[in-house]
Amino acid sequence: MSLPNCPKCESEYVYQDQEMLICPECAHEWNPNEVAEEEDDTIVLKDSNGTLLQEGDKVTLIKDLKVKGTSTVLKIGTKATIKRFADGDHDIDCKVDGAGDMMLKSAFVKKA
Repeated sequence: MSLPNCPKCESEYVYQDQEMLICPECAHEWNPNEVAEEEDDTIVLKDSNGTLLQEGDKVTLIKDLKVKGTSTVLKIGTKATIKRFADGDHDIDCKVDGAGDMMLKSAFVKKA
């Protein structure tokens, strides 16, 4: 009997536990008898004012931010362009004018 690969990580090491199939690599569990639902993994972020952000948006900093590991400080009003969203504490990967590529928190930016 051949079990299908994991729909999340494509692992072949899937095992069955009663009705459920379980992937030991990513811990995803699913019932193969149920209709597969599309999982929406898009990240929705809002700026400090509650405005929805999208990739490609121009944002400005709302406070001075120290750059970890350097003596550089990004001043209030510095502009940046969002390249992509990421999971984690610093959830925006962006290009900051005058400082290069950097990860920022969405709580410290506002849409320009």
